[in-house]
Amino acid sequence: TAFFHGDLPERVFMTQPQGFVDASKPDHVCLLHKSLYGLRQVPRAWFDKLSSTLANFGFTPSKYDPSLFLAHNQGHTLLLLVYVDDM
Repeated sequence: TAFFHGDLPERVFMTQPQGFVDASKPDHVCLLHKSLYGLRQVPRAWFDKLSSTLANFGFTPSKYDPSLFLAHNQGHTLLLLVYVDDM
């Protein structure tokens, strides 16, 4: 469900979904405010949101692998490796 709530960094338009076409405006398009499953931008938007949230918790991305996050606290190191398909 994370893919249904992701923010989009750019403006994305789509045709009106079949069965929901406004008969008075059949040529109009829809402006998406949130990401939808199946869009090419969705994995990137989700990963950017996750990265921002992890940064708020004190994680920093590795300079060698952007999907590896590190947090240091009281002499302990926590490693978090994130995998997102289709990025």
